[in-house]
Amino acid sequence: MKYTRFEKARIIGARALQIAMGAPLLVKPPSGLIDPLEIALLEFEKGRIPITVRRRGKYIKGPVV
Repeated sequence: MKYTRFEKARIIGARALQIAMGAPLLVKPPSGLIDPLEIALLEFEKGRIPITVRRRGKYIKGPVV
């Protein structure tokens, strides 16, 4: 599944906010990495963010942990 750049930005931004608010991490970050945005980007690259995207009435589920 390929996301548009807008979907990618929305998914990473939403996940970064969740992390900043204290949500559990879905990947083990490298030592010293504390920025929620970078952790969310790492989770996205590894395909661990379980978020559903809606396109023209269709729902596209993201990877489930």
